[in-house]
Amino acid sequence: MPASTSVSLSPALRFPPELLLAAQGVRVAFFDVDGVLTDGGLYLSEHGETLKRFNILDGLGLKLLQEGGIVPAVITGRDSAPLRQRLQALGIAHVHYGTEKKRPAAESVLAALGLDWSQAAGIGDDWPDLPVLTRCAFAAAPPHAHAEVRAVARHVTQAAAGHGAAREFCDLLLLACGRYAQLLEGYT
Repeated sequence: MPASTSVSLSPALRFPPELLLAAQGVRVAFFDVDGVLTDGGLYLSEHGETLKRFNILDGLGLKLLQEGGIVPAVITGRDSAPLRQRLQALGIAHVHYGTEKKRPAAESVLAALGLDWSQAAGIGDDWPDLPVLTRCAFAAAPPHAHAEVRAVARHVTQAAAGHGAAREFCDLLLLACGRYAQLLEGYT
C-alpha cells in the first residue's frame, strides 16, 4: 500500500485587490434571508405552511465566518419555524426575526458587539435592506437584487441567491481579512 501523501492547497478563489481592500476591517456581516439565504421564493404547503430551501454552501460559509472571527448577524422581515431551526443549527447568535425596520436592529447588534458601521458588511436584495447596506463599510447583493440595491453594492455576486451567493460573500470577507487560506488548510 503506498504511503499517503498530504497535498497543501493554495486558494483558487480570486477577487480584485480593490474589492478585498474595501472589505478589510469587517468584523460583523449582516444577512437578509429571503432573496439572499434563500432564492426569494415562498413555498406554501397545502396546509399553508411556509417551506424554505437553504443551500449547504451558504451554511458552511456562515460557520466559516464565525471561525474566521467575523460575526454573522441575520435581520429578516419574516419569521418561521424552518428559518429558526436552520439558523440555530448554524449557531447564529445575532438574529432579528419579523423586522421591517432593519437599521435599528443592525444598530442594536453593533452596540452589543461594541462595533460601528465602519466594521460592518451586509448583503441584501431589496429596499428594506437599503438602510443597512448604505451604512455598511462594504455592501453586496445577489445578481437578481433590485436595481437600487445593486447600485449601492460594492460587489454583486456571481452566484444566485439561495445558490451560493451568501457563501461567495463570506469567502470574499474571509479572503479580505486574511483567514481564508488558514481555514481552507484546516480542511485538507
